[in-house]
Order: sequence, then structure tokens, then C-alpha cells
Amino acid sequence: MSHTLSAISRFVDRRQALVYPAPAVIVLFLIVVLPIAFNLYLAFTKWTVGLAQPRFIGLDNFLELITDERVWNGVKVMVYFSGLSLCLELALGLFIALYFNREFRGSEAVQAIYIFPFAATPVAVALIWRVMLNPEIGVLNYLLRSIGLPGSLWVSSEHTAVLSLVMVDVWKWTPMITLIVLAGLKSLPPDPYEAARIDGANALQIFWYITLPLIRPVLIAALMLRSLDNLKEFDMIYTITQGGPGIASETLYLYSYQVGFGFFKAGYGSALMVAVFMIVLVFNVVMNRMRLSALER
Repeated sequence: MSHTLSAISRFVDRRQALVYPAPAVIVLFLIVVLPIAFNLYLAFTKWTVGLAQPRFIGLDNFLELITDERVWNGVKVMVYFSGLSLCLELALGLFIALYFNREFRGSEAVQAIYIFPFAATPVAVALIWRVMLNPEIGVLNYLLRSIGLPGSLWVSSEHTAVLSLVMVDVWKWTPMITLIVLAGLKSLPPDPYEAARIDGANALQIFWYITLPLIRPVLIAALMLRSLDNLKEFDMIYTITQGGPGIASETLYLYSYQVGFGFFKAGYGSALMVAVFMIVLVFNVVMNRMRLSALER
């Protein structure tokens, strides 16, 4: 017995680089690599769950994507929703971080309250906003009417549904951008600012020529982190509108869910998920190159 334990101990000592990471690698393979590989396999099959077995059809699912009008609608909604919300979150996050990056009375309490939306559960937030955005009983229309303004249909109209979702997304996730940018601002060296003030630069010139160039890599990193979730936003949109009215707020990610789990077309739904993955991958590769380019300057 002691000889066996000694042999195991010697093996572990010689193979530490393989033995210790092995449990994590196995778990990662089971919960990440294997599902991705299975999804990729299904993307090349035709499979209606419960009715037939998966049948290999090659690129037919991807060819169908090109002619599917709901795919292009999903891409349009995704680009519109993500582009607008990311730009607003980045601009507001930078502005608020600049405000927080100074000493004022009660700053700690204000910052603690400010991050509440970011800390809240997304589905709980979405449920509250669904009631607030209700055209009949929602508090937002009540406030508008109380000051003499007409109410809005909010998510009940195809013209304002996506804008309403952008408003909710910006309210919840701007604090995350603010925290990242604020951490970057706190790490900036003081020397360039002291030299600029000695040369007579005003606040706007200091921001434009010193703060913004120095903080650009942080802004791009914050945009990358937020875009990973924003481009495949699901829980908030599904809880508030379920892609409606009609398909006015149906993103490509939401459409893939409807196809896979609503219509049980696992093959076509998997192909849609591959398309979503490629869009997110391309966007983040571009953003990462921009970040590296900003760091090299």
C-alpha cells in the first residue's frame, strides 16, 4: 500500500503541470467545449425535436439564413438596440465617472446608491420596468400626464419599443461602464495635468488632449466587456416585450431562441446561434485591435 502511494506521489510530482489543472480542464470541457461542439454539429443538421432524428444537410441551414426575412429583421434590431445603448452607456458612463472623480460631500453614499441598478437581478428589473412602461397603469405615463404631456405607448408600439428597451438597458448598465472608467481615471498619472495647468490649459483642453487619449484603452475595454452581453441581450427583452409588438423588438438572439425552443427546430436554431456567435466574435476582434492600437500610441 505504501509502495503504491509513493508511486502515485512521484507521478503527481513529475506531472504537476498536467495533474493540478486537470479537474478544471475537464469541467471546462464538459460545460463549454462539448455544448459548443454539439451546437456546431446541429447547425449542419435538420432536426425537429421529438419528431425525427438529426439528419445531416450540410450548409442548407446557413443558406436559409440568407433568405429568412426574420433573420435580417433580427440583425437590424440587434444593431439598432446594441449600437444606440452602447453609445449612450459609454457617453453617460464617461460623463458620470468624470463627475465622481473628484471630492465632494457624500460622494461615497452617492456612488453606492448609483450602482444599485447594476447590482439588481436583470429579470426583476425587467418585471418592474414592464409595469412602469404599461400605457394604461404605468407610472411613466402618469408622470407625463401630471405635468400636462401626452402619454406614450412605450413598448406597445413598434415605433417606440426598441427605444424603450434602450432606455431600460442604459438605466441598468451605465453604472458598470462608470465603475470601469472611474477606475481608469483614478490610475492616471498627475504629471501631465500639472504641466497642462502650468501652461494655462482650460478644463476642456485638459479633457480633450490629456484625459481622453489616456483613458481611450479603458473606454474600449469597457465597451468590449459590455458588448459581450449587450449583443446577445435576452432576459430583459424577453421579459418586457418577448420580441413584440409583432417582431419589432425581436433580436437575432431572441429569434434563435424562438426557433429552437418555441418551434423545436434545433438544427436551424443552432445555425442562428452560430450566426450570433460570429457577429459577437467579429465585433470583439475589431474592438480588441482598437484597444491594442490605443495602447501602442
